[in-house]
Amino acid sequence: MRLFAAVLPPPAATVELAAAVAPLHALPGADQLTWTGRAGWHFTLAFYGEVEPETLPELYTRLGRAAHRNGAFQLRLKGGGTFSNRVLWAGASGGLPPMRRLAESAAAAGRRAGVSMEQHRVYTPHLTIARNRTDIDLAPYAAALATFEGQAWRAGELSLVRSNPPQPGVPGARPRYDTLTSWPLGE
Repeated sequence: MRLFAAVLPPPAATVELAAAVAPLHALPGADQLTWTGRAGWHFTLAFYGEVEPETLPELYTRLGRAAHRNGAFQLRLKGGGTFSNRVLWAGASGGLPPMRRLAESAAAAGRRAGVSMEQHRVYTPHLTIARNRTDIDLAPYAAALATFEGQAWRAGELSLVRSNPPQPGVPGARPRYDTLTSWPLGE
């Protein structure tokens, strides 16, 4: 199964972001982007890819330890940006140092559990809003989010999430995410 560790924003934060994102759907080319929905909004901390079922008990143990060693922190959704004109994202502010430490702990938990972490990169906190598979310039979209700043919220859990790919051949189908389990931070 395809897994990742994440911090999930609370519903109030996703409502705020949805209100900021709604006007972007009126920008030129918006209908050609693949938009993520509120149900899929998350901050990926560590991407594990395909994980064998027999690895899960050790991964659960390691992630539980990582959560215990990292305390809760304040976050807020803020601004936006792009990755190589392929991904439009919303950023974060507030407890970024503890979030980065949690991301490193989640990646280390995966490695110690035997998960191949070959795709591990320097952590950039972001929440994916849309993907661009065309040549649409995402700069105006990111600029429209530049002044967005949501209310602060407490990030208090580390979640292990399963990614279910979209159904092939279904226009507009999106991946579905199921939280397998969560651990409270610092407890």
